[in-house]
Amino acid sequence: MRKKALNKMQVKLPAISANESVCRAIVASFTAQLNPNIEEIADIKCAVSEAVTNAVVHAYRCQGGDLYINVTLYEGREIRIEIRDCGCGIPDVALARQPLYTTDTDGERSGMGFSVMETFCDRVTVSSRVGRGTRVTMTKKLV
Repeated sequence: MRKKALNKMQVKLPAISANESVCRAIVASFTAQLNPNIEEIADIKCAVSEAVTNAVVHAYRCQGGDLYINVTLYEGREIRIEIRDCGCGIPDVALARQPLYTTDTDGERSGMGFSVMETFCDRVTVSSRVGRGTRVTMTKKLV
């Protein structure tokens, strides 16, 4: 049985590093209506930060583009956060999800973005098409 959506939010922002903190704050503020505890808010902010940073650094290679963020709040205190880009796409999602894998070999990236998202969310799904972009969907059930 599908859960009933209580509220939805959609945001489109430029994919620039300065907006990473904005995205964290927007998502955290929107989810506050479910009265999460401090730890849950911190988890959500960290997961969003990683997904947005991945889009800025890897999808658009810091060249700009757009980020699309959809957040849905469900009955039963469940949150679904979707972060989508129209960047270069990921040729091998399974490889990209492995800890320590990064395409930014000249930078200071650790290759832990997806692992961090998985740590702070109950479920993370990634779909991507080369040349079309990537969609990261994270779900978290609040206590």
